[in-house]
Amino acid sequence: MSEDRIDETKAFIPIGIAVLTVSDTRKLDDDRSGGTLVQRIESAGHILKARDIVSDDVPAIQAVVRKWIEDSDIDAVITTGGTGFTGRDVTPEAIEPLFEKRMDGFSEVFHRISYDKIGTSTIQSRTTGGVAGATYIFVLPGSPGACKDAWDGILKWQLDYRHRPCNFVEIMPRLDEHLKRTKVR
Repeated sequence: MSEDRIDETKAFIPIGIAVLTVSDTRKLDDDRSGGTLVQRIESAGHILKARDIVSDDVPAIQAVVRKWIEDSDIDAVITTGGTGFTGRDVTPEAIEPLFEKRMDGFSEVFHRISYDKIGTSTIQSRTTGGVAGATYIFVLPGSPGACKDAWDGILKWQLDYRHRPCNFVEIMPRLDEHLKRTKVR
């Protein structure tokens, strides 16, 4: 798939990533979805800059994500959980108002990958992505399988500077042109 799109003449550039699990029931020691993301982030060579768990509460979710957007060491935020349709599933409602730019293609590609694995059940996820304060934000479902699918099928490649023909890392220095501040080294 994307393995043949890695330009081995370029050096890998690690980025800082934060992981937020949104759950009323999980703790760090039993957070399989967050753990799945952490393992993949570190195995890829990126740097885990922060990890937290918050309840399914819009202000609580926004507080953590806003803090991470303001942290110049965090280039990307990945959330897991709260993307369904139950009354407690509020992660998209919390995160989408923070976006300066929405990344519709992220959701579309995620659902394409997910459909191949779980069929029409993929429509029960409101996965989304966007950019805020020169920080990429990806909102994933709360299952380890969905986290694997999103990382292995999309994020692993788009967060690798060597991926061609283009990737998120190479445009990071220009994400904040409209803010007139530098975030990426």
